[in-house]
Amino acid sequence: MINVAIVDDHKVVAEGIEGIINKSEIAQCVGKAYSVKDCWEMLRNVQPDVLLLDIGLPDGNGLDLCPLIKEKYPSVNILMLTTYSACSNIKHVMNNGASGYTLKNADSEEILEGIRQVAAGEQFLCEEVNVLLRHKAPDRVELSRRERQLLKYLVEGMTSAQIANEMCLGYETIRSYRKNLIVKLDVPNTVALTKLALEEKLV
Repeated sequence: MINVAIVDDHKVVAEGIEGIINKSEIAQCVGKAYSVKDCWEMLRNVQPDVLLLDIGLPDGNGLDLCPLIKEKYPSVNILMLTTYSACSNIKHVMNNGASGYTLKNADSEEILEGIRQVAAGEQFLCEEVNVLLRHKAPDRVELSRRERQLLKYLVEGMTSAQIANEMCLGYETIRSYRKNLIVKLDVPNTVALTKLALEEKLV
């Protein structure tokens, strides 16, 4: 049996994936974590054959976490399992220690095949990611109306509290949106985010 651990900030998603894994005949879930902090605590106790790692986490992101895990636990094979499909994110993690990349909308058979291949030391990309890398312009990222609105306010120099008031959303929701934009556009911080928005005329 392949020992698998899951790092995902949504407990319902993690439990659903755990169910898929435990019902299969090839793998078993040996741990779950919901944040970067939880992930390090889990890895101190168990090093799985395959670690399913999401990108968006409440206290960091999988893009930065992936190479750190590989440095400390080189025997852990990382399969990114996320909703983020930007080509820059895919290439970044595949060049920094990940063995595979699959999207959460992949069917259960494809996720299990990714686990099997990554555990065997092979690289795996789900079909949708393969298509994206072959046909999608690498620098083109689609933003939602709210994401563009948030970017506009950031460029104008507004604080998260001011933006939350302007958009009639909670402060933590705005922080989460901003964090997701940083990951989605593959930049290190808010300053770089606003600079990219201006340079690429995203607002």
